[in-house]
Amino acid sequence: MKNKINSLFNIKYPIIQAGMVWCSSWRLAAAVSNAGGLGIIGAGSMYPDVLREHIQKCRKATDKPFAVNVPLLYPNIQEIMAILIAEEIKIVFTSAGNPATWTSFLKERGITVVHVIANTKFALKAEQSGVDAIVAEGFEAGGHNGREETTTLCLIPMIKAAVKIPVIAAGGIASGKAMLATFALGADAVQIGSAFAVAEESSAHPNFKEKIISSAEGDTKLRMKKLVPVRLLKNEFADAVAQAEAKGASTEELAKLLGRARAKLGMFEGNMQEGELEIGQVSAMLDKIKPAATILNEIWEDFLAEKEKLQALKF
Repeated sequence: MKNKINSLFNIKYPIIQAGMVWCSSWRLAAAVSNAGGLGIIGAGSMYPDVLREHIQKCRKATDKPFAVNVPLLYPNIQEIMAILIAEEIKIVFTSAGNPATWTSFLKERGITVVHVIANTKFALKAEQSGVDAIVAEGFEAGGHNGREETTTLCLIPMIKAAVKIPVIAAGGIASGKAMLATFALGADAVQIGSAFAVAEESSAHPNFKEKIISSAEGDTKLRMKKLVPVRLLKNEFADAVAQAEAKGASTEELAKLLGRARAKLGMFEGNMQEGELEIGQVSAMLDKIKPAATILNEIWEDFLAEKEKLQALKF
Protein backbone atom coordinates (compact mmCIF):
# COMPACT_ATOMS: atom_id res chain seq x y z
CA MET A 1 0.00 0.00 0.00
CA LYS A 2 1.34 3.40 -0.95
CA ASN A 3 0.02 6.59 0.58
CA LYS A 4 1.42 9.85 1.95
CA ILE A 5 2.58 8.39 5.25
CA ASN A 6 4.12 5.26 3.71
CA SER A 7 6.11 7.48 1.38
CA LEU A 8 7.00 10.03 4.07
CA PHE A 9 8.48 7.40 6.41
CA ASN A 10 9.44 4.78 3.80
CA ILE A 11 7.44 2.06 5.55
CA LYS A 12 5.36 -0.84 4.23
CA TYR A 13 2.19 -0.36 6.29
CA PRO A 14 0.57 2.90 7.49
CA ILE A 15 0.69 1.65 11.08
CA ILE A 16 2.70 3.52 13.72
CA GLN A 17 3.48 2.35 17.23
CA ALA A 18 2.96 5.16 19.71
CA GLY A 19 5.82 6.48 21.82
CA MET A 20 4.53 5.45 25.25
CA VAL A 21 6.32 6.14 28.53
CA TRP A 22 7.75 3.01 30.16
CA CYS A 23 6.47 0.79 27.33
CA SER A 24 8.31 1.96 24.20
CA SER A 25 11.76 0.44 24.46
CA TRP A 26 14.15 -0.22 21.60
CA ARG A 27 12.92 -3.82 21.50
CA LEU A 28 9.35 -2.78 20.76
CA ALA A 29 10.34 -0.10 18.26
CA ALA A 30 12.64 -2.49 16.38
CA ALA A 31 10.02 -5.25 16.34
CA VAL A 32 7.35 -2.95 14.86
CA SER A 33 9.73 -1.51 12.29
CA ASN A 34 10.94 -4.96 11.28
CA ALA A 35 7.30 -5.98 10.77
CA GLY A 36 6.75 -3.13 8.31
CA GLY A 37 5.31 -0.40 10.52
CA LEU A 38 7.04 2.55 12.16
CA GLY A 39 8.40 1.80 15.62
CA ILE A 40 8.92 4.66 18.05
CA ILE A 41 11.21 4.90 21.06
CA GLY A 42 9.48 6.86 23.83
CA ALA A 43 11.98 9.37 25.22
CA GLY A 44 9.53 10.71 27.80
CA SER A 45 10.56 8.15 30.42
CA MET A 46 14.28 8.09 29.60
CA TYR A 47 17.26 10.02 30.90
CA PRO A 48 19.45 11.29 28.05
CA ASP A 49 22.07 8.55 28.40
CA VAL A 50 19.36 5.89 28.47
CA LEU A 51 17.80 7.30 25.32
CA ARG A 52 21.15 7.21 23.54
CA GLU A 53 21.54 3.54 24.52
CA HIS A 54 18.07 2.67 23.23
CA ILE A 55 18.68 4.43 19.92
CA GLN A 56 21.95 2.58 19.39
CA LYS A 57 20.44 -0.80 20.29
CA CYS A 58 17.43 -0.18 18.05
CA ARG A 59 19.70 0.64 15.12
CA LYS A 60 21.53 -2.65 15.61
CA ALA A 61 18.22 -4.55 15.79
CA THR A 62 16.65 -3.13 12.62
CA ASP A 63 17.72 -1.66 9.31
CA LYS A 64 14.23 -0.20 8.84
CA PRO A 65 13.13 3.36 9.69
CA PHE A 66 12.24 4.09 13.31
CA ALA A 67 11.45 7.28 15.22
CA VAL A 68 11.83 8.90 18.62
CA ASN A 69 8.97 10.58 20.49
CA VAL A 70 10.01 13.65 22.49
CA PRO A 71 7.68 15.49 24.89
CA LEU A 72 8.70 19.12 24.38
CA LEU A 73 8.27 19.91 28.09
CA TYR A 74 11.06 17.43 28.88
CA PRO A 75 13.40 19.13 31.42
CA ASN A 76 16.56 18.10 29.52
CA ILE A 77 15.13 18.99 26.11
CA GLN A 78 18.31 20.62 24.76
CA GLU A 79 20.40 17.60 25.67
CA ILE A 80 17.78 15.30 24.12
CA MET A 81 17.80 17.26 20.87
CA ALA A 82 21.59 17.13 20.76
CA ILE A 83 21.45 13.34 21.09
CA LEU A 84 18.93 13.06 18.26
CA ILE A 85 21.26 15.03 15.99
CA ALA A 86 24.38 13.15 17.06
CA GLU A 87 22.66 9.78 16.56
CA GLU A 88 21.35 10.90 13.16
CA ILE A 89 17.68 10.22 13.92
CA LYS A 90 15.62 10.79 10.78
CA ILE A 91 12.07 10.94 12.22
CA VAL A 92 10.95 12.73 15.39
CA PHE A 93 7.47 12.80 16.89
CA THR A 94 6.99 15.74 19.27
CA SER A 95 4.23 16.20 21.84
CA ALA A 96 3.27 18.10 24.98
CA GLY A 97 4.50 21.53 24.01
CA ASN A 98 4.74 24.21 21.34
CA PRO A 99 5.95 22.67 18.03
CA ALA A 100 7.23 26.05 16.84
CA THR A 101 10.01 25.86 19.44
CA TRP A 102 11.94 22.98 17.85
CA THR A 103 10.42 22.14 14.47
CA SER A 104 12.60 24.46 12.38
CA PHE A 105 15.71 23.32 14.28
CA LEU A 106 14.95 19.69 13.41
CA LYS A 107 13.82 20.36 9.84
CA GLU A 108 16.98 22.34 9.06
CA ARG A 109 18.92 19.19 9.92
CA GLY A 110 16.94 17.02 7.53
CA ILE A 111 14.65 15.45 10.13
CA THR A 112 11.01 14.61 9.40
CA VAL A 113 8.84 16.06 12.18
CA VAL A 114 5.40 14.94 13.35
CA HIS A 115 3.48 16.61 16.18
CA VAL A 116 0.71 15.18 18.36
CA ILE A 117 -2.40 17.31 18.84
CA ALA A 118 -5.93 16.92 20.24
CA ASN A 119 -7.81 19.86 18.73
CA THR A 120 -8.07 21.99 15.59
CA LYS A 121 -6.38 25.04 17.12
CA PHE A 122 -3.15 23.15 17.80
CA ALA A 123 -3.37 21.26 14.51
CA LEU A 124 -3.23 24.59 12.68
CA LYS A 125 -0.37 25.80 14.88
CA ALA A 126 1.55 22.62 14.16
CA GLU A 127 1.01 23.01 10.43
CA GLN A 128 2.12 26.65 10.57
CA SER A 129 5.27 25.62 12.43
CA GLY A 130 6.24 23.45 9.45
CA VAL A 131 5.69 19.90 10.68
CA ASP A 132 5.41 17.21 8.01
CA ALA A 133 2.36 15.49 9.53
CA ILE A 134 0.26 15.47 12.68
CA VAL A 135 -1.12 12.81 14.99
CA ALA A 136 -4.73 13.64 15.86
CA GLU A 137 -5.36 11.89 19.17
CA GLY A 138 -8.90 11.35 20.39
CA PHE A 139 -10.29 11.24 23.92
CA GLU A 140 -10.21 7.42 23.98
CA ALA A 141 -6.41 7.34 24.02
CA GLY A 142 -4.34 6.35 27.01
CA GLY A 143 -1.92 8.66 28.76
CA HIS A 144 -2.19 12.43 28.54
CA ASN A 145 -5.23 13.73 26.70
CA GLY A 146 -6.77 16.93 25.38
CA ARG A 147 -8.92 18.95 27.73
CA GLU A 148 -11.71 19.14 25.12
CA GLU A 149 -12.40 15.39 25.45
CA THR A 150 -13.11 15.11 21.72
CA THR A 151 -13.48 11.54 20.51
CA THR A 152 -11.51 10.18 17.57
CA LEU A 153 -14.69 9.80 15.50
CA CYS A 154 -15.31 13.55 15.76
CA LEU A 155 -11.72 14.73 15.81
CA ILE A 156 -10.34 13.17 12.61
CA PRO A 157 -12.78 14.71 10.09
CA MET A 158 -12.47 18.13 11.76
CA ILE A 159 -8.67 18.03 11.64
CA LYS A 160 -8.65 16.67 8.10
CA ALA A 161 -10.82 19.57 6.97
CA ALA A 162 -8.60 22.11 8.71
CA VAL A 163 -5.10 21.13 7.52
CA LYS A 164 -3.38 20.15 4.28
CA ILE A 165 -0.64 17.95 5.74
CA PRO A 166 -1.13 14.19 6.38
CA VAL A 167 -3.18 13.21 9.41
CA ILE A 168 -2.42 10.16 11.55
CA ALA A 169 -5.37 8.97 13.65
CA ALA A 170 -4.87 7.86 17.26
CA GLY A 171 -7.12 6.88 20.14
CA GLY A 172 -9.25 3.75 20.44
CA ILE A 173 -7.58 1.90 17.55
CA ALA A 174 -6.57 -1.73 18.08
CA SER A 175 -8.17 -3.51 15.14
CA GLY A 176 -8.35 -3.35 11.38
CA LYS A 177 -11.99 -2.36 11.66
CA ALA A 178 -11.12 0.71 13.70
CA MET A 179 -8.27 1.49 11.34
CA LEU A 180 -10.61 1.31 8.34
CA ALA A 181 -13.08 3.60 10.11
CA THR A 182 -10.41 6.27 10.59
CA PHE A 183 -9.42 5.99 6.91
CA ALA A 184 -13.07 6.55 5.97
CA LEU A 185 -12.90 9.72 8.07
CA GLY A 186 -9.85 10.93 6.16
CA ALA A 187 -6.87 9.59 8.11
CA ASP A 188 -3.70 8.74 6.19
CA ALA A 189 -2.40 6.31 8.83
CA VAL A 190 -3.00 5.17 12.39
CA GLN A 191 -0.93 5.41 15.56
CA ILE A 192 -1.56 2.59 17.99
CA GLY A 193 -0.53 2.57 21.64
CA SER A 194 -2.44 0.27 23.98
CA ALA A 195 -2.37 -2.76 21.67
CA PHE A 196 1.42 -2.52 21.47
CA ALA A 197 1.76 -1.84 25.21
CA VAL A 198 0.87 -5.51 25.75
CA ALA A 199 3.26 -6.79 23.07
CA GLU A 200 5.86 -9.30 24.20
CA GLU A 201 8.58 -6.78 23.34
CA SER A 202 7.00 -3.93 25.29
CA SER A 203 9.06 -2.79 28.28
CA ALA A 204 5.92 -2.54 30.41
CA HIS A 205 6.00 -4.69 33.55
CA PRO A 206 4.31 -8.12 33.18
CA ASN A 207 1.91 -7.17 36.00
CA PHE A 208 0.78 -4.15 33.98
CA LYS A 209 0.31 -6.20 30.82
CA GLU A 210 -1.79 -8.75 32.70
CA LYS A 211 -3.92 -6.02 34.26
CA ILE A 212 -4.52 -4.50 30.83
CA ILE A 213 -5.70 -7.73 29.21
CA SER A 214 -7.95 -8.49 32.18
CA SER A 215 -9.55 -5.03 32.22
CA ALA A 216 -13.18 -4.49 31.32
CA GLU A 217 -15.30 -1.78 29.74
CA GLY A 218 -15.31 1.32 31.91
CA ASP A 219 -12.10 0.44 33.78
CA THR A 220 -10.31 3.57 32.51
CA LYS A 221 -11.21 7.13 33.34
CA LEU A 222 -9.79 10.58 32.53
CA ARG A 223 -8.31 12.00 35.73
CA MET A 224 -6.15 14.94 36.86
CA LYS A 225 -8.11 17.37 34.67
CA LYS A 226 -6.99 20.38 36.72
CA LEU A 227 -3.35 19.33 36.42
CA VAL A 228 -2.68 17.44 33.16
CA PRO A 229 -5.59 15.27 31.95
CA VAL A 230 -4.52 11.63 31.87
CA ARG A 231 -6.46 8.41 31.18
CA LEU A 232 -5.82 5.86 33.93
CA LEU A 233 -6.73 2.26 34.60
CA LYS A 234 -8.59 2.00 37.89
CA ASN A 235 -6.65 1.04 41.03
CA GLU A 236 -6.12 2.45 44.53
CA PHE A 237 -4.21 5.47 43.22
CA ALA A 238 -6.85 6.29 40.58
CA ASP A 239 -9.57 5.94 43.22
CA ALA A 240 -7.69 8.34 45.50
CA VAL A 241 -7.48 10.85 42.66
CA ALA A 242 -11.21 10.49 41.98
CA GLN A 243 -12.03 11.09 45.64
CA ALA A 244 -9.75 14.14 45.77
CA GLU A 245 -11.31 15.57 42.60
CA ALA A 246 -14.82 14.98 43.97
CA LYS A 247 -13.86 17.08 47.00
CA GLY A 248 -12.60 19.86 44.76
CA ALA A 249 -8.88 19.31 45.21
CA SER A 250 -6.67 22.11 43.94
CA THR A 251 -3.93 21.77 41.34
CA GLU A 252 -1.35 21.82 44.13
CA GLU A 253 -3.16 19.09 46.07
CA LEU A 254 -3.36 16.87 42.98
CA ALA A 255 0.31 17.42 42.24
CA LYS A 256 1.18 16.39 45.80
CA LEU A 257 -0.99 13.27 45.49
CA LEU A 258 0.69 12.38 42.19
CA GLY A 259 4.18 12.85 43.63
CA ARG A 260 7.21 11.72 41.63
CA ALA A 261 7.77 8.60 39.52
CA ARG A 262 4.19 7.41 39.97
CA ALA A 263 3.94 6.14 36.37
CA LYS A 264 7.26 4.31 36.67
CA LEU A 265 6.06 2.69 39.89
CA GLY A 266 3.06 1.17 38.16
CA MET A 267 3.87 0.66 34.49
CA PHE A 268 7.56 -0.26 34.79
CA GLU A 269 8.00 -1.56 38.34
CA GLY A 270 4.68 -3.41 38.52
CA ASN A 271 2.92 -1.90 41.55
CA MET A 272 -0.67 -2.29 40.40
CA GLN A 273 -2.30 -0.48 43.31
CA GLU A 274 -0.15 2.57 44.04
CA GLY A 275 1.22 3.16 40.54
CA GLU A 276 -0.14 5.38 37.78
CA LEU A 277 -1.43 3.06 35.03
CA GLU A 278 -1.81 4.95 31.75
CA ILE A 279 -3.79 3.05 29.12
CA GLY A 280 -6.60 3.66 26.62
CA GLN A 281 -10.25 2.68 26.60
CA VAL A 282 -9.47 0.04 24.00
CA SER A 283 -7.74 -1.97 26.73
CA ALA A 284 -11.11 -3.65 27.33
CA MET A 285 -10.80 -5.23 23.86
CA LEU A 286 -7.32 -6.64 24.45
CA ASP A 287 -7.10 -10.17 25.79
CA LYS A 288 -3.69 -11.62 24.88
CA ILE A 289 0.00 -10.81 25.06
CA LYS A 290 1.48 -11.36 21.59
CA PRO A 291 4.60 -10.54 19.58
CA ALA A 292 4.48 -7.04 18.08
CA ALA A 293 4.71 -8.45 14.55
CA THR A 294 1.64 -10.63 15.18
CA ILE A 295 -0.31 -7.63 16.49
CA LEU A 296 0.60 -5.54 13.45
CA ASN A 297 -0.13 -8.31 10.94
CA GLU A 298 -3.49 -9.12 12.53
CA ILE A 299 -4.54 -5.48 12.37
CA TRP A 300 -3.45 -5.20 8.74
CA GLU A 301 -5.19 -8.42 7.67
CA ASP A 302 -8.35 -7.35 9.50
CA PHE A 303 -8.17 -3.97 7.74
CA LEU A 304 -7.98 -5.63 4.31
CA ALA A 305 -10.76 -8.12 5.12
CA GLU A 306 -13.14 -5.43 6.37
CA LYS A 307 -12.31 -3.21 3.40
CA GLU A 308 -13.22 -6.07 1.06
CA LYS A 309 -16.51 -6.65 2.90
CA LEU A 310 -17.48 -3.01 2.52
CA GLN A 311 -16.60 -2.99 -1.15
CA ALA A 312 -18.88 -6.01 -1.67
CA LEU A 313 -21.88 -4.32 -0.07
CA LYS A 314 -24.71 -3.27 -2.37
CA PHE A 315 -26.75 -0.20 -1.44
